[in-house]
Amino acid sequence: MPPIGRPGGGPMNARMSAEKPKNTKNTLFRLLKYIGKNSKILYFLIVIMLLITAVDILGPFFQQKAIDTIYIENGSLKVDFETMKTYLIIIGAIFIFSSAITYFQGVLSAKLSQRTVFILRRDLFKRISHLPIKYTDSHRHGDIMSRMTNDVENVSNAISQSVTSLFSAVLTLIGALAMMVYYSPVMTLIAIVVIPLTIFISNNLAKFMRKYFVRQQQLLGSLNTCVEESVTGYKTVISYGKEDDFIRSFDQTSEQLRSCAVKAKVWGSVMGPIMNFLGNLQYVLLACIGGYLALSGKASLTPGSIQAMLLYSKKFTHPINMIAMQYATILTALAGAERIFDILDSEEEIDDGKVSMPSDKVSGSIEFKDVYFGYNPSEPVLKDFDLSVKQGQKIAIVGATGSGKTTAINLLTRFYDADSGTISVDGVDITQIPKQDLRRFIAIVLQDTVLFNDTINANIRYGRPDATQEEIEKACEIAMADTFIDRLPDGYNTMLAESGANLSAGQKQLLAIARAVLADPKILILDEATSSVDTRTELKIQQAMNNLMQGRTSLIIAHRLSTIRDADMIVVLKNGCIAESGDHESLLELKGEYYKLYNHQFSGKAT
Repeated sequence: MPPIGRPGGGPMNARMSAEKPKNTKNTLFRLLKYIGKNSKILYFLIVIMLLITAVDILGPFFQQKAIDTIYIENGSLKVDFETMKTYLIIIGAIFIFSSAITYFQGVLSAKLSQRTVFILRRDLFKRISHLPIKYTDSHRHGDIMSRMTNDVENVSNAISQSVTSLFSAVLTLIGALAMMVYYSPVMTLIAIVVIPLTIFISNNLAKFMRKYFVRQQQLLGSLNTCVEESVTGYKTVISYGKEDDFIRSFDQTSEQLRSCAVKAKVWGSVMGPIMNFLGNLQYVLLACIGGYLALSGKASLTPGSIQAMLLYSKKFTHPINMIAMQYATILTALAGAERIFDILDSEEEIDDGKVSMPSDKVSGSIEFKDVYFGYNPSEPVLKDFDLSVKQGQKIAIVGATGSGKTTAINLLTRFYDADSGTISVDGVDITQIPKQDLRRFIAIVLQDTVLFNDTINANIRYGRPDATQEEIEKACEIAMADTFIDRLPDGYNTMLAESGANLSAGQKQLLAIARAVLADPKILILDEATSSVDTRTELKIQQAMNNLMQGRTSLIIAHRLSTIRDADMIVVLKNGCIAESGDHESLLELKGEYYKLYNHQFSGKAT
């Protein structure tokens, strides 16, 4: 059931400043837990990476053996071709085997990435679907969508590209270090001298870069919000001639994103060249010192072992360089993961109801008692609100904009909970009724019709999936929607565009009324249900709604006072309180608030 109205302030009023990022270690740990949910794939991937690392580490060892088949004896150059041939065959086999298992590593990495993201996206959508209305009312919709799309995609890219690379880098680092110690502990010490400098530079760069990647994701969410609002509110934008304002707003956010993205990219790219320089410096030092040790006889190093040491030094520094090169991707993913976990950590809509109330057991009496509520605690919208509605009564709620009409309905449906006081149905506090039960025996026809990108049949059947085609057509007949549906080429199987864009406003309202008819509710809520239809159609619909309301408790939020003259009771709200109540004639005789509203609407005079 969609929310009715919203408190003041919309997406454009949401703050644009960057939020403080969460703990990186905690985010990384939680992301690893999601990856760990695909344990079988992960185990196979680890085995393959171990094989790849082992084969990769063995390569320089056999190259050293092959090189050392060339030697000088008695002043002449000699080559042991048979032994060289054997080692070359082994090296060739290693390369072929490495290529084959690297392919399987890519396949498993893709599966791990997609399955992890599948679980993450599923959990995120489930949480979004169970968020309280307050959350969606107070957060930019485009930003929420950005977390589901852009942020999840960034996490996917990081898993497929970076996670396996990082694991492989650690294994290679360990393997290369072990082989370097095996060949020459002295040269190994020289090689690792560069490591503290590498760690110092990478840590400081990481701290500096992080803020740009977090801000980049936030700006991307803001940009999505801007686009969403310009599309969904397109008619309003062009009718007020605000196209240029939206373009300026888009350009401003886009420029901020461009500037931030450039900084993130530049600083993210700086790490790689610095690491490469340090790696090359290490390579030169090892070559010079290794040659000196071999020529001076201070170490038993052969040309092949020096070559192996140089290769292992490259393999030793390469993982560090690889981590540096992947750092931008990792930071983007962590920034996105933080935003995803921010939603996952949000509290779900609280439902503590335990008193089951099936629809067929509900009569429909309603009572508000001493109800106080405010979207902002310091600014109450309803104050000391008392209202008793008997089964089958038709109650109209009227009042100026902001008087609390829609808020009372929001509280009845538990889109929001009252700050104090009680609301009961059939004498049962609604906080004790499971929300699904509560909303199942309530049907709402909103002023802003909500239709889905599906067939007319599916949209009408939305509140009652087991309805027969005959029941759907009967509901449409009562709602006066059958006439225009029969004229459509595909009739009830006509596919509606997004939000029913291929129908007129009046036709969409008729379908919403038909949906409510089919739901057969015990309590019916009409939020200016006929506001989008012409006067002639309104009269027909009013007659159909009167038939529908027979035997049902009905609450009508009305602006057109002509539609509520026959209500059993009209409640007039002013500043969150009931100013007066009674039937149409008695309220006119009082010459109070209702009298003023009525005269203002029908005579055009303020009194």
